[in-house]
Amino acid sequence: MSGHSKWHSIKHKKGAIDAKRGKMFSRLIKELTVAARVGGGDPGGNARLRKAIDDAKAMNMPKDTMTNAIKRGTGEIAGAAIEDVAYEGYGPGGVAIFIETQTDNRTRTVAELRHIFAKNGGNLGESGSVAWMFHKKGAIIIDKAAADEERIMELALEAGAEDVQDDEVSWEVVTSPEDFNAVLEAIKAAALTPLSAEVVMRPSNSVQVKGATAQQVLRLMEALEEQDDVANVSANFDIPAEEMEAAG
Repeated sequence: MSGHSKWHSIKHKKGAIDAKRGKMFSRLIKELTVAARVGGGDPGGNARLRKAIDDAKAMNMPKDTMTNAIKRGTGEIAGAAIEDVAYEGYGPGGVAIFIETQTDNRTRTVAELRHIFAKNGGNLGESGSVAWMFHKKGAIIIDKAAADEERIMELALEAGAEDVQDDEVSWEVVTSPEDFNAVLEAIKAAALTPLSAEVVMRPSNSVQVKGATAQQVLRLMEALEEQDDVANVSANFDIPAEEMEAAG
């Protein structure tokens, strides 16, 4: 079982809690702003922005909030410049961690991340220290109850997916970044609603951790996810299913 995909399943289960705290709204607003700044304010020609708008609509974000976030990105409304910044580090047991943030203050963000790593048995590394272990991939998680293996394999591969993996409780459809939106649209067109769908940094190898070390890794992951500037956290841990379920 992939610890990577299992972590995404756990993150989904916690989504309702994050939404109540307002964290999901805040992250979506940042993503709308950054997507518009990087690729322009027209979702027809900006796949990243189109995905952000779809995610915001799914969370029932008011239209005015979305519009204002996009306008801040295009410069039509004044606001602090938010940018994508990646950080890298190691967690307990030698687990490699790649963090994608959206921040308007790099000094604040790096100080807070360094504190989180130190408090949870890890250390923030230099740029390039772990990035070579990760590759950008689309990851679409679908509940097993929604489709059997034959259907999901046929649908995903015909749409251009690279692979479909079984993580025991869900299917993980893996795509190239370029084919992510086409595969996601094909899945939605087949009346399947993904548990989550995002382009992530996927590890090319894994490190198995168990017991107290595994729990410390999960506490570090949770703390990083909770940091306000963090958009995504990827790691190459492989933790036994029973320990992941207990954590979830």
